[in-house]
Amino acid sequence: MWPSNNSSDRRHFLKHMAGFSLMAAPSLHFLNQLAHAAPQMKREHKSLILLWMGGGPSHMDSWDMKPGESTGGEFKPIKTAASGIEICEHLPTVAAQMKHLSIIRSLVSNEGSHERGRVLMHTAYPVDPAVTFPSIGAILAQQLTPKDLAIPGFISVSGPSEGPGFLGMAYAPFTVQNPGSPPQNVNPPLNVNDMKQAMRMKARSDILNMVESNFVADKRGVAAKSHQEIYQKAFDLTYSKQKLVFDLEKENDGKPMNPKLRDDYGRTGFGNGCLLARKLVEAGVPCIEVDLGGWDNHNRIFDALHNTRQGGGLLDRLDKGMGALVRDLVDRGLWKDTVIVWMGEFGRTPRINQNGGRDHWGRCWSVVVGGGGIKGGQVYGSTDKDGTSVKDQPVSVGDLFATLYQAIGVSPDMEIRDPLGRPRKISGSKGGTPIEGLL
Repeated sequence: MWPSNNSSDRRHFLKHMAGFSLMAAPSLHFLNQLAHAAPQMKREHKSLILLWMGGGPSHMDSWDMKPGESTGGEFKPIKTAASGIEICEHLPTVAAQMKHLSIIRSLVSNEGSHERGRVLMHTAYPVDPAVTFPSIGAILAQQLTPKDLAIPGFISVSGPSEGPGFLGMAYAPFTVQNPGSPPQNVNPPLNVNDMKQAMRMKARSDILNMVESNFVADKRGVAAKSHQEIYQKAFDLTYSKQKLVFDLEKENDGKPMNPKLRDDYGRTGFGNGCLLARKLVEAGVPCIEVDLGGWDNHNRIFDALHNTRQGGGLLDRLDKGMGALVRDLVDRGLWKDTVIVWMGEFGRTPRINQNGGRDHWGRCWSVVVGGGGIKGGQVYGSTDKDGTSVKDQPVSVGDLFATLYQAIGVSPDMEIRDPLGRPRKISGSKGGTPIEGLL
């Protein structure tokens, strides 16, 4: 139970949040009404998949190759399914799907810190010690989660994501650490038969909900209401057929998963995460983040990116998972309602350092987008011949977020109010402008 005083004990709340990524404490103002919402395209069953490359991925060795330059590195470019676009030779599966994807080669973030870059690239806001802004996943969970969805509206796979900030814990990411294995405690006890099991779980849920409702009615604050909603969501998932979404041996309808499809994704953590992301999109989850860490390559970067050892290098795992994900979404008719973005905290330096690695670089780097309202087979912006400066069409982080929101059907001009009542645009402090050439 909650303590009897008027303020809910924060430590008690956090202790009961197993399975959720707790990146920020809830604010008492998280249920603020939207200041305004511009007319939007139809948004039912829209999803965002964020492929998060933790550590800062090298755009120079993947999406913005500079062959023949001293900054070019060891890899060669190859042609893709999109006329005139070349990417790294170790991304052949993605290259075959490039007509569905677009590369932004002129992103300017000017942030070289892992911690600050992570926050910026999840929220469109720089770190502010006074206000924790919600991540894009939390905002989409608030805006797009279907009422009948038993699964959380924001799911982070293979690692925690940034949190809900002042929106509150009802929109925190649910973390699936090992894709392919059911989340901890998602299955009910196995020591009773199915009928008794269902009755037992329903009785427990009803009793807890009664206790929580009485506590909330006693004016215990918004955190108490959030606690009740999260626990109810957990119970709903425990006895819902929707939990089958976490089983990679089966499709969502219970039919066996095609073994070849599993192979196409790559039976790695990232490949499994990408397959789980597709299943979650089918189930109606608005935001899924799939983590592929290990990109902080200050030393021997080329061996880290590509090797023939089991599982392969980072590019090898990325290629199978991302390439299969795009093709699978297209084949199933889900592409028009799903937006994908590939990015990390920042890019890496054009110059190769004395240890055979690349360092942090936020001056100009690349992200990849596609799906939803985004045109495929495009390149937007460019860098100069050695990759050290933007040559044309610079893109801000706010512009990127505005493009993602627009593509998924949420107005980038929408505002939410922070704990002090100030309106904040979801596309950054200055507001971003959607990239017209990509929409």
